[in-house]
Amino acid sequence: MRARLLSAPLLAVLPLALASCGSGSDSPTVSAPSTSTSASTGSLASLLPAAIKAKGKLVVGSDVSYAPVEFTDTDGKTAVGIDPDLAKAIGDKLGITLEFVNGTFDGLIPQLTTSKRIDLIMSAMSDNKKRQATVDFVDYFSAGTSIIVAKGNPKGIKGLDDFCGQTVAIQRGTTQDDVAEAQKTKCGSAKPLTILKFDTDPEALQQVKQGRAVADMNDFPVAAYTAQKQADSFEVVGDQLEAGPYGIGVRKSDTALRDAVQKAVQALIDDGSYKTILDKWQVAQGALTTATINAGT
Repeated sequence: MRARLLSAPLLAVLPLALASCGSGSDSPTVSAPSTSTSASTGSLASLLPAAIKAKGKLVVGSDVSYAPVEFTDTDGKTAVGIDPDLAKAIGDKLGITLEFVNGTFDGLIPQLTTSKRIDLIMSAMSDNKKRQATVDFVDYFSAGTSIIVAKGNPKGIKGLDDFCGQTVAIQRGTTQDDVAEAQKTKCGSAKPLTILKFDTDPEALQQVKQGRAVADMNDFPVAAYTAQKQADSFEVVGDQLEAGPYGIGVRKSDTALRDAVQKAVQALIDDGSYKTILDKWQVAQGALTTATINAGT
């Protein structure tokens, strides 16, 4: 369900107050009321396509089970976390409401490009060349992949090569799924790697907790948050892998919307609102200085 990246020892970022969410049949929503009356908001709103301005909202697809990036609040409905906070701020800049709708991670791109049930994707989705073939991305955060194991690291996992001959659990459709598949090829048949794939990361983590898998892989904010909140069950090992950007997914045909969102994110960076949100969740290590488009590799 994702793709995140950053490089630096994970333990340095353990004191993160993060959270994300899981998928399901409900549709958690979060509103971004258009409360701003600044000139910049007015000019950014003018960049939106007329049909979107008339509708007054954008539907944002997300796998709301990925704390602290996006997860469900105590009411069991409202999406909270880094992405919902940023989405509300983007909506304020554009003068519209952003409404989160929950779904499985690997179904988000089809919902955007094929069924068009959603207008944007915000779900800790890594911007990479593979995804750029069908979706444009407005980059807004940088994160890396981390390895999470059972407390005490009983199998002595230190890096990807230690997966050979073992079983790992992964959320399907994520960058970590791709990393695991590449490592499976590298391990070969002599010491085969078995990969268990699930719709949500909590399901994968349960396999690690129960001893059916030696490790899970996750974005650094999520892995650090898990290790902090469930310290009796999990720990993070090794360094982060493959740093790269999260992107807000937009249909390739919606260039005006893409550019409006990019300018809104850049405005948040420039006026300090972006930093305030990242500081709130203690993830300033992933801050970008420029809201690029399709900068992932």
